[in-house]
Amino acid sequence: MNDHAAKKSSSGPLRNLEEWDDFVKDRYAATESATTPVTVSPNKKKEEFRNHDAQARACVKEFYRLNHTYQTRDFVLEKKKEFLSRNRMKMGVWEAMQYLNQLVDDSDPDTDLSQIEHLLQTAEAARRDERPRWFVLTALIHDLGKVLCLWGEPQWAVVGDTFPVGCAWSDKIVFHEFFQANPDSRVPQYQTRLGVYEEQCGLDRVDLSWGHDEYIYHVAKDYLPEEAHYMLRYHSFYPAHREGEYQHLMSHHDREMFYWVREFSQYDLYSKSSERPNAEALRPYYEDLIREYFPAKIAW
Repeated sequence: MNDHAAKKSSSGPLRNLEEWDDFVKDRYAATESATTPVTVSPNKKKEEFRNHDAQARACVKEFYRLNHTYQTRDFVLEKKKEFLSRNRMKMGVWEAMQYLNQLVDDSDPDTDLSQIEHLLQTAEAARRDERPRWFVLTALIHDLGKVLCLWGEPQWAVVGDTFPVGCAWSDKIVFHEFFQANPDSRVPQYQTRLGVYEEQCGLDRVDLSWGHDEYIYHVAKDYLPEEAHYMLRYHSFYPAHREGEYQHLMSHHDREMFYWVREFSQYDLYSKSSERPNAEALRPYYEDLIREYFPAKIAW
């Protein structure tokens, strides 16, 4: 597949989104920094989520090659205009979870869990740890932005570690070398420490690479507390909340609120298990929780 075909394809270089999720778990599990222990998967010890000697699969490298090549500042601004009007459809949160379930790939050799089951595992782990109800609900919906895949977006524009565009890329970003092919590498202003931004301008003024984090943040922000906003918008911003990069773009408030991003990350990383949640049995609890915060239908 040539670059043009890969850019237009909705299937992308990964067989399914689980391959990216697995890679993230392997890469970041050993750098756990959350302050509160999480109830991890009953099938796996925390240290088993990372094999330091393992090499990333070719499909993951190809994913990041495409991601780092095509995630330009112009691309991000174009996608915000295209999707943040949220005029594609109206549906409820549980309905959106069922809609997202279309992304299940039965050929996945590592897991046959559905998207709903992954969301429920994450939420149930937070619920077992007696997190606040808004926190549990945020865990439930955090990946719903992946519906972008169902609207023709390639995987490299939906998942992957996020990073600022319009300024120099940190060398802590995974597969940093692939940025050499990005057209922004030839824009001198974009290759400075601050780029188009100002010192400590605040992340709300910074454009991150486009993906499901930014999209679900805009879908849900009117209904959840600010702590949830940070959890949704920045849960894939690993260069910041795991590697400590881009502090110079953050406000003091951002740095305080990233406590919640780190607290949430442990549930997203470690809740995956082969033990299947019973979606229908759990549905009444979560539909009640959803009604507490969301109207029956919201704009997507």
